Parts: sequence; structure tokens; C-alpha cells
Amino acid sequence: MTSEITLFVNPTAGRGRGARAARPAASALRDAGFSVRTVLGENAGDALARARAAVEDGTGALIAVGGDGMANLALQAVVGTGTPLGLIAVGTGNDFARALGMPLREPAAAGRMIADALKCGRVRDIDLGRAGDRWFGTVLASGFDSRVNDRGNRMRLPAGRFKYDLAMVAELAAFRPVPYRITLDGGDVREVEATLVAVGNGSSYGGGMRICPGADLTDGLFDVTVVGDCGRGTLLRVFPTVYRGTHVDHPKVTVFRAARVELEAAGTTGYADGEPLGPLPLGARCVRGAVRVVGP
Repeated sequence: MTSEITLFVNPTAGRGRGARAARPAASALRDAGFSVRTVLGENAGDALARARAAVEDGTGALIAVGGDGMANLALQAVVGTGTPLGLIAVGTGNDFARALGMPLREPAAAGRMIADALKCGRVRDIDLGRAGDRWFGTVLASGFDSRVNDRGNRMRLPAGRFKYDLAMVAELAAFRPVPYRITLDGGDVREVEATLVAVGNGSSYGGGMRICPGADLTDGLFDVTVVGDCGRGTLLRVFPTVYRGTHVDHPKVTVFRAARVELEAAGTTGYADGEPLGPLPLGARCVRGAVRVVGP
């Protein structure tokens, strides 16, 4: 493997933590003997084009510095190439890095871990989800959670996660369960009134909410968590248990496993890795061993 590796940096991640984190991460990698080049972009499209060019030029690894959005962008550049992906997690949610067991908001420690793993050949292949032409590592969200994302993205203030807490309160006041048509593996069709449906390759979203606690990055299957027709009171009681993953024990929650999922629900947007995919209907499939990652 070449000793030249690429830092793929989002300077705005975590309200500027991305730019600050690149320096200690690069220092840790250089101290370990690697030659480090940095890739930035004027926008997401330009950044992705530059990352793909680095991969095509034979970089030894692409190391994304930022949050889940940056990790998702990096996935589009490395999937299917054999180029290892590493994560310096300094964003708001960091759920993909959490799933991989990487240090969170500790760029120097993450850089040292990646350097050691690259030297020792500690890389592994993991599954990804694919929805249309977009790959994702953690969760495809739809329903109440995606409506919170929609509202939060429209809000200019406050900054950070508190914005989404306020968006959740606002959505609670107006939300009603919606009719879903869920098709599993092309044949098993379920029509349900649901508060949300989450399709998990990884177990968590939203900064550690373990919506699909049993999801395994290497089993070739999604965990599909369906939260049924909860009223506001029930949803408020169930919501805190999502951080522990014990919400799946509630009678209104059902979990399915499938390699392919199709979701239909009127007026509902799908998000994957926190990034908008577009309105339902959407289909997703779990692709076994789609990307190579470096880590513990």
C-alpha cells in the first residue's frame, strides 16, 4: 500500500471543528510516517469530484474529517474501489464512526488509530445500503424522524443539535401516523399505520439514538424498525428509551430483517446518514462487503 493518504475535510463540520481537527489528525498520520495530502471542495459536488480523483490516482486511504454527512460523501468516492475509508469524527452525530468503534471528537487519537491500523493491515469489509444511486452506512429514516429533519433544516437558528430538539417539539404538536406500504425482499407486503420506519445497516442515528439496536454491519441484512400508530403521549414515553435501544420491547414497535426494502408513504421524505434522499416511494438494498474500512 502506498504511504500517501488523503484527508477529505469538511471545514464547516461541527461549527468549525472539521478545519481544526484536520491539523492534529494530519500530524498524527505524518508522525507515523505517512505522506498526507488534503482535499477540500467549494461545495459537495466539487468535494466529491476531488475525492474520486484522489482515489483514482491511487491514494492509500481516504480519511474523511467531519460528521456523518462527510462520511456519506466519502462513501460515494470509495465504494467498490478497494481503497480503505477512515473516519476522523468531529461532526454533530458521528453515528457511522460510532458503529465502527472510532474515537469521537478526538482527532489526534483517531489519526493514531488509523495510522496503526493501516500499518498492521487492520482493514475489513462491511455492508452498505444502496437507495437508487446513493450509498449509506447507517440508517434510512422516514416518518416522524425525517419530518424533524425537514423542519430542522429549514430553521436558521439556533445552531447545532438544539435546533433539532426544537423541531421535534414542533412536529410533535402536529404529527399523526401515516399509512405505509412496506415490501420486504420483493414479496412480503405489510400495510401499516406507522409513526416512523427506519431501515438500519448500522444501529444508530441522530447522535447515538439506537433506533435499530440489533443491526450488524456484516450480516448482509437490514434491520427494519417500525414504530406503529403511537399517540404523542406514547411517543414521548418511548423516545428516551431509543438511546438504550430498549424501545424495541414496546408493543407498538416491530423489527423485521430483510436484504431489500421498499417504502411507500405519501408526503414523506427519506433521509440516509442524515442526508435527504427525496420523497417516498424509495427502495433500498443491503450490499454485503461493499466498502473497505480501517479502524480498531
